[in-house]
Amino acid sequence: MSLLFLFFILIGCETEKVPQEEPQIETGAQQMQTYLPVLEGKRVGLTVNHTSKIGDTHLVDTLIGRNISVVSVFGPEHGFRGQASDGEKIADDSTENYQIISLYGKKRKPSPEDLSGIDIMVFDIQDVGTRFYTYISTMHYVMEACAENDVQVIILDRPNPNGFYVDGPMREEGFESFVGMHPIPVVHGLTVGELAQMINNEGWLKNGAKCDLLIIPNKNYTHADRWHVPDSPSPNLPNNVSIGWYPTLCFFEGTKMSIGRGTHFPFQVIGYPDPSFGSFEFTPVSIEGVSKYPKFENELCFGLDLRQKPPPGQIDLSFIISFYEKFEDKESFFITSFNRLAGTDKLQEQIKNGWSESKIRSSWESDLAGYEVMRKKYLLYPDFE
Repeated sequence: MSLLFLFFILIGCETEKVPQEEPQIETGAQQMQTYLPVLEGKRVGLTVNHTSKIGDTHLVDTLIGRNISVVSVFGPEHGFRGQASDGEKIADDSTENYQIISLYGKKRKPSPEDLSGIDIMVFDIQDVGTRFYTYISTMHYVMEACAENDVQVIILDRPNPNGFYVDGPMREEGFESFVGMHPIPVVHGLTVGELAQMINNEGWLKNGAKCDLLIIPNKNYTHADRWHVPDSPSPNLPNNVSIGWYPTLCFFEGTKMSIGRGTHFPFQVIGYPDPSFGSFEFTPVSIEGVSKYPKFENELCFGLDLRQKPPPGQIDLSFIISFYEKFEDKESFFITSFNRLAGTDKLQEQIKNGWSESKIRSSWESDLAGYEVMRKKYLLYPDFE
């Protein structure tokens, strides 16, 4: 064989190299080999909803199929099955195999009686990475109750679809609520597992309690990843476009404007019953299990359609500033829930006083820098920087 012929063979081999596929992200729930041995022989409680799946099979069915003793299932806002509309109260229920207990409404925290027959509590719910999304508040109360009743908590972690940035005003003291339990920014840049560690170690549980916490992390995930949620996490976040716009548009829930509740594209539009607000038209209607009593029910609204506009990867204040400027009765534009969502009264005052978006954002910088120092202590995955 000539040297020249051998050279061409080697060159050909180089050009035929098969590119390596990126490893697939695996959720904590998929790491069954890690947590099943911990659950075997134990009485198990599950804080789950419709997103708690391994492939197409619900975690409850998976564990029962593996002979794990599931005693009780706890459901957050929208219920265990994810079919209750926003704010709808959900009654307790039971099946042949386990009890279903609602943690939304008057009771948001498991009682000692609820936990009396449980050795381990498993939390597995898809979050969207914002302070005002109530699943993390439910996680807080579950951790707190388990700490008080000597029940171990296992968090089956899931990627954060808005986990590639940190943004927004911090929740200040005096603005604590179910949509703002923790002194963190609106977009916190943590998975539920990372946030659980922060809650536990920063002393945010009642009386500084700590729960026995075990995190089952995602595999092959980084905070730079843009995770596409496979199942709608709640009735009014039907797709990944709505999830991307949620940190920006949720502020409008504290105003007179509609963000499309009562349509099939909530959190993807902005509007009001006045043609001066835009050329896009939509009419909210009552949709059972999604939005029973939407704002401006059966009224024609005019505004903006954001479905074809990529979410910005930060909170975009230009929309709320411009809609406030157009609104004639400025004293009634904001409603009482706005400051709870913002976690401060400063943002409302800044908008009323005509601050530019850049000036408002600069007012967050110092708080966000301090938060980032704390956040980095609890990261389980490579950061987005």
